[in-house]
Amino acid sequence: MFAVFKTGGKQYRVAAEDVLKVDKVKGEPGEIVEFGEVLVVGGDAVTLGAPTVAGATVAAEVLDQSRGAKIIAFKKRRRKNSRRKRGHRQEFTLLRITEILTDGKKPSKTATPRPKRAPAPAPAAEASADSAAEAASPAGETAAAPHKTQARKTEKPKAKASAGKTKKPPAKAKSPPPKGKKKK
Repeated sequence: MFAVFKTGGKQYRVAAEDVLKVDKVKGEPGEIVEFGEVLVVGGDAVTLGAPTVAGATVAAEVLDQSRGAKIIAFKKRRRKNSRRKRGHRQEFTLLRITEILTDGKKPSKTATPRPKRAPAPAPAAEASADSAAEAASPAGETAAAPHKTQARKTEKPKAKASAGKTKKPPAKAKSPPPKGKKKK
């Protein structure tokens, strides 16, 4: 089931358990808020409002009250020595849709507890398979081929000590030519 409701001059299409940002709405985190201006209710049969669906409401749990990223409004008038810089952060409310109600039903006043996800056993099985492959490989090599740069580093022979050769002193840096008139 889905619904289209209006708040803050904007319309949102939602279904149960959707999370969305809307313009700031009164309510503390964990509180249930209702939106009565429902324009469309859909599912098996679609009900269009004229302009709203009678008796339909959308209930949502307030997750967070926050502010968005800063937007800089910078105005400059050329050659007038006039500049204005102003920052703005729009306030918003993060909601989770709990219920879409029709026929004048009232929403439950408490938020339903979220089921906790169990950790996936797949990473543990992969780790044990990797350790078994390392133990089975000869001389402690890993199952994957070594990277090319690692292979080059290990294959390089050690530099031989120079016999009787002396190192040249580093070359002196040349100074830039003097500024001014050139001599002829």
